Amino acid sequence: MTEFKKEIKKTLNNKISQLNDIIADIDQLLTKMETDYYRACIFGSARIEPNSDAFKEVYQLAFELSSRNVDIVTGGGPGLMQAANMGAKDGGSKSRSIGIAIELPFEASTNAHLDVKRHHRRFSSRLDEFIRISHALIITPGGIGTLLELFYSWQLLQVNHMQKRPVFLVGGDKMWPELIDWFKKWPLKQKLISPEDLDSLIICEDIQDVIKKLEPDIQKFYQKNTK
Repeated sequence: MTEFKKEIKKTLNNKISQLNDIIADIDQLLTKMETDYYRACIFGSARIEPNSDAFKEVYQLAFELSSRNVDIVTGGGPGLMQAANMGAKDGGSKSRSIGIAIELPFEASTNAHLDVKRHHRRFSSRLDEFIRISHALIITPGGIGTLLELFYSWQLLQVNHMQKRPVFLVGGDKMWPELIDWFKKWPLKQKLISPEDLDSLIICEDIQDVIKKLEPDIQKFYQKNTK
């Protein structure tokens, strides 16, 4: 490599580092600005139909959280995302229904139940925004996309790259307990994760269990913000 190319590489690396610092600063400033409402991000499958029990349960969960002045954040698509955004709109409070969409060839548009729409071209930036604007994460049944959102959030908690917040696993019958059992049987047994890593995830029996566990956090947030 010539000295000229070495110098260009050095300059480029410096600029990339500076850009990363700028992005981190912008994220912090935006987070400080968006403090009026408690926000719960609900992750879940785009493939679940409106006549299913899972759809009705997620709708009811979002409805009850919205009635407690909680903004509902989803990926803005169909399935359980639509259920959550519908519930948020019908909750009858001043809270908002937020959709953070991703451009996909097989998902033509966002659902029709959004007060705020934001679009991303990359999953990485979208995942970061989910984390940045949410105070709690609720994982409902889903496939690869939902699991990606779970594991990304979980790792950020593990390495302290985001502030501590509740991560609830709900629905899907035995989906989540069996996943945790697998982690205990393999990664934990092989000492690839620590026992406290599993403590970051809260398995809930049903949506009422989610609300019961989340309500103290919501009340604490509003008590702090009204002082």
